[in-house]
Amino acid sequence: MLGYVTGAVAAGAAVFVGMHTMVPWSQLYGENFSGLREGLKVLALTYDDGPNDPWTMNLLEVLDRRQVQATFFMLGERVKARPEIARAVSEAGHAIGNHSYRHPNLIFASDARLRQELEETSKAIEEATGERPFLFRPPFGGRRPGTFRVVEELKMFPVMWRVTCFDWSAKSHEEILKHARRQIAGGEVVLLHDGGHERMGEDRSHTVTATDELIREYQERGYLFTTVPEMMQMREGVAIPFARRPE
Repeated sequence: MLGYVTGAVAAGAAVFVGMHTMVPWSQLYGENFSGLREGLKVLALTYDDGPNDPWTMNLLEVLDRRQVQATFFMLGERVKARPEIARAVSEAGHAIGNHSYRHPNLIFASDARLRQELEETSKAIEEATGERPFLFRPPFGGRRPGTFRVVEELKMFPVMWRVTCFDWSAKSHEEILKHARRQIAGGEVVLLHDGGHERMGEDRSHTVTATDELIREYQERGYLFTTVPEMMQMREGVAIPFARRPE
């Protein structure tokens, strides 16, 4: 009987630990940022897997028209392929973060592979924009014990999210909006995609339309849209050791 109980406890612990490798807001495997306290009328829109031609540029047009700045977590190989798009994102005043070079699941990546992915991506972003990124988001949100330690050693800070819009599989912009509305309570980092990790040119037209509608709707409700670095500055007790402070 004791052996059964011990086995059950061990199995439960394994499930608990394993689950937290993918839970976006979990702090079990290291400090990360996913937003402010619930209820604050502030949102940070973030976009993964770009630059993506033509949808990143279409998204920039929407953000410019709505006078909103966002945060883009870019893949190194896409930046190398389209440095002019990365440059346009930076010149428009948006924040850029590191999202790895080829989008591996870091749960299964060695420290050496992780370092290579991050260093190559940071180099590509710096060559394209003139600035080295200090934000990092793991592909799929996956991490293991030690992942964020390596990130910190490379002078970056992990950023996750609290609102998942499932735009990578959505059949319409309205579907994306339904997911967003269901989860937004205020103060969240919102996960969206301007690209797809499997190929350049992934159709993100629904995301572009949903972004336009989401901003309009929540601005009318009195919400402020901001970049992740600006949102981090709003949270007491969160230091950004590698960032340039806003003037």
